Amino acid sequence: MDLEFVQPALHVVMGLCLAATCGLRTFLPLLVLNLLALAGMVELNETFSFVGTWPAGLVFGSATLVELVGDKIPGVDHLLDGLGLVAKPVAGTLLGAAVLNGADPLLAGVLGLIGGGGSASVIGLAKANIRAISTLSTAGLGNAVLSLLEDVIALISVTLAVLVPALAALLLMAMAFWLLRSRPEPRAA
Repeated sequence: MDLEFVQPALHVVMGLCLAATCGLRTFLPLLVLNLLALAGMVELNETFSFVGTWPAGLVFGSATLVELVGDKIPGVDHLLDGLGLVAKPVAGTLLGAAVLNGADPLLAGVLGLIGGGGSASVIGLAKANIRAISTLSTAGLGNAVLSLLEDVIALISVTLAVLVPALAALLLMAMAFWLLRSRPEPRAA
């Protein structure tokens, strides 16, 4: 039995899991992919190989730090969430396309947009809904606690995506399903 497809398939699953995690923390998954590429553990699509460079690592690392700290500050967290409506799908798309090594750049971009950008958007929108409920019900005081929880989930998610991609995919699908089901129902007036 020829298993040549297994390693590339696991890289694609890992990339999609990292892309979905962009819905929680925009830049952490990009930083992880950057570090994996710099360490020679992942080969990136040639067109998107800039993701695996030292300058990109500096940008992703700085942005991750700003996001992790800023998300704990009332007001700044809302600004980051607003910017995230655009940044999260873009980061997910970039991540999803970058892991498609050997694919045509246009195909990699389209598949990255559908899989990576789509999954980051679903998780990001669900997160935004939960944050809105927290803001309304706690006057924003609960957002820092939620932010810490999101940090933990994002760290676990990227770790599993790298070490056990298939398990990470199952857990992220379950989380997305739960987040989408837990959104509030509109109240009748």
